[in-house]
Amino acid sequence: MTLASDQQLNTEGLSPTSRRMLALRDAVFAEWETRVRATLSKAKTLSHPILVDTLPAFYDNIAQAVTPDYPRPTGADGTTLASEHGGERARITAYDHEALIDEYQLFRWVILEVLDREGVVLTARDVLAINASIDAGIKDAVNGFVLVHSALRERFAAALTHDLRGPLGVVSTAFELVMMADDPARMKAFAAKGLENVHRMNDMIHELLTTMSFHSGEQLSLDMAQFDIHDVIGEVRADTVALHGGRIAVTGSAIAGWWDRQAMKRALENLVGNALKYGRADTPVVISVTEVHERILLTVHNDGDPIPPDEQEAIFQMYRRAKAAKLTRQAGWGIGLPYVRAVAESHGGSMALDSTAERGTTFAIDVPVDCRPLDGAPTIA
Repeated sequence: MTLASDQQLNTEGLSPTSRRMLALRDAVFAEWETRVRATLSKAKTLSHPILVDTLPAFYDNIAQAVTPDYPRPTGADGTTLASEHGGERARITAYDHEALIDEYQLFRWVILEVLDREGVVLTARDVLAINASIDAGIKDAVNGFVLVHSALRERFAAALTHDLRGPLGVVSTAFELVMMADDPARMKAFAAKGLENVHRMNDMIHELLTTMSFHSGEQLSLDMAQFDIHDVIGEVRADTVALHGGRIAVTGSAIAGWWDRQAMKRALENLVGNALKYGRADTPVVISVTEVHERILLTVHNDGDPIPPDEQEAIFQMYRRAKAAKLTRQAGWGIGLPYVRAVAESHGGSMALDSTAERGTTFAIDVPVDCRPLDGAPTIA
């Protein structure tokens, strides 16, 4: 099976070279992780699931792109995987944009070297597809990285403006009273009050700068517990079938981990609800869960009209909805997908999207199996 972001889980229809790439996935990532940790100082202390991030699914997308007739010209086509990878690097790690680019370049060379070492003969088209995929991935990842940093700067500026207004008003009033007072004792008291709030503002600025340096952002309050994610999938499926009939199919096996049960269930309910609402009524909605590199890929797939590339980021923003949803007057406040992204990001993971007319639409929650060390990670959702 594949981890590809379009939830086409079997390898039927893929070329022999693509299938060999999929078989060598673990070898590629073992080599890549060794090189990244040895080369990039900012990667040395990252845990394994945080380091690999969304790259395993991206790698399988590249394998699909190597098949000449598969409807994916590059591994980045129609998906936000690489953008989410860049965003996660900005939120959770100390990476800068150079480190982000360097790890993709290492990824390129490791793929080519491992395939060559294992005797996989690549045609000129195969090499072109791999290079085009990596180049597109770098572009998307850097854009995602910049987007998150821009959001953090905006949040910083808003917090600075709002929080400093109070003590600044006290300082201004104190100085006005000093100028009007004739009694030295009163003047001293007013000045002391003003000085106290100057120190307060200084402390606030220091706190904000420190917070910014650690990429802190808005957080969800999570209640971590150990449970089997397949049990949650079963509950959501049972509830959905009771309301909408038997359009829900489930693939995957039991995976126990540490997450917020209610948050994960509500996120999955949102994704399934969207799939039923916007997918073609005569096709199934497929929920799938896979464990890879100490992470889970929890996906929901539907067939139907795709989400255009220029709207794929907007739908994750609060109160923003796809144009098709507005034109068809589908009910909704536009807060479901931003919540799902916030859940994924607060668990130290990402929310990815893959959507084209040929492959359908797949949303993927990609988070570590054990999220306790990342409880309440910053989110830009």
